[in-house]
Amino acid sequence: MLKKILIALAVLVVGFLIVVALQPSDYRVERSARIAASPAVVFGQINDLHRYELWNPWAKFDPAAKYTHSGAPVGVGASLAWAGNSQVGEGRMTIRESRPNDEVRMTLEFIKPFASVATTDFSIKEDGGQSIVTWSMYGRKNFMSKAMCLFMSMDKMIGGQFEEGLATLKAMSEEAAKK
Repeated sequence: MLKKILIALAVLVVGFLIVVALQPSDYRVERSARIAASPAVVFGQINDLHRYELWNPWAKFDPAAKYTHSGAPVGVGASLAWAGNSQVGEGRMTIRESRPNDEVRMTLEFIKPFASVATTDFSIKEDGGQSIVTWSMYGRKNFMSKAMCLFMSMDKMIGGQFEEGLATLKAMSEEAAKK
């Protein structure tokens, strides 16, 4: 009887491992917002990581998190490292591409709670005197990430924070456009 239970358990484990291995290796989360400000105003908010701290949707999870800037003051080479509680974790973002009034691309290096690397794009398109901003994050899932995503969706985990961040970016950009 014990032998049958162990065989059944082994079949379940192997089956689970196969299902995990067959999951997609890539993920992408994306949200957009219309902002009543020019692409130049919005770009200025995104391209300066000192400004990011003001509309960072994760800041509310740990107001005591520590932020450290390095590299260029703005644009390509600008870097922001953070260390906070378990909800914020630890990592670094670095701007690796910056096209004025069009796009900012960053590399995100997460250290804690899970080590991973992702790419974040902020695309800005002019539309009738306003800006359409699209915030996307994408990357590859390792085996552990694939297993976790069987039970929780990346889109549901961070999509809401993207929406909150874009709402704050919208308010800040629209206020800056009035000045």
